[in-house]
Amino acid sequence: MRSVVQRVSKAKVTVNGEIVGEIKKGLLVLLGVGKDDNDKDIDYLVKKIINLRIFEDENDKLNLSVADIEGELLIVSQFTLYGDVRKGRRPNFMESAPPEIAEKLYLNFVDKCKEYGLKVETGAFGEHMDVELVNDGPVTILLDSKKVF
Repeated sequence: MRSVVQRVSKAKVTVNGEIVGEIKKGLLVLLGVGKDDNDKDIDYLVKKIINLRIFEDENDKLNLSVADIEGELLIVSQFTLYGDVRKGRRPNFMESAPPEIAEKLYLNFVDKCKEYGLKVETGAFGEHMDVELVNDGPVTILLDSKKVF
């Protein structure tokens, strides 16, 4: 499971001009599900994201997590995080999970995040989405549950 985590002052997702998810201060999480992912990958990534210390404390040090600041999460499915472009110019998506498996794991990921009591919004799985955000910092972190990077 892979994610791009961006600290945002606000973010929203629209589908066909209609807002389907919107947050204020918190994290935009772009989430890709790999073909070999399971509940262990979900648990690892959820704990890592919720506890990432990427918000400033009173001394301007990155010591606070989204949970500490009672921030919000916008979780957007993005299978293209598994695009492999090492050969050629067209991405190969052989390592991404098939949609029926990916959607189940994505929804489980969202449910696990909700257990932390934060506001959690989502995009629309499998839909063409427009994602708008104001990256605060900018702060962007790449995570992989298999610790590939």
